[in-house]
Amino acid sequence: MYIEYKGESLTGEARIGRVQFSKTGKSIHYNGKTFQTLGGQGFKANYFDVETGEHYWISGCKKDGGDRLYGERIPIHIDEDAREEYWKQIRSRTNNTIPKQ
Repeated sequence: MYIEYKGESLTGEARIGRVQFSKTGKSIHYNGKTFQTLGGQGFKANYFDVETGEHYWISGCKKDGGDRLYGERIPIHIDEDAREEYWKQIRSRTNNTIPKQ
């Protein structure tokens, strides 16, 4: 999933990584954090960190790489355990065209 921090501005630090969904689908767990849906009530955000209240944009990864909400060309960190799957299955790259981290 694509996870972008929205706490300080409309564009924030972003990463692609593996998440776990709750049974209801209303919560997402990632990297020791739990996010709950804003249920359509957020401004340019769709989830919040239950511990801090900070807002995030969380969505599936896009095949064209345009994962950021506004399409900015700012680096996105890809977790090492998701890197190969992201480039091969989402972006349809072959082994010799996968960018190095």
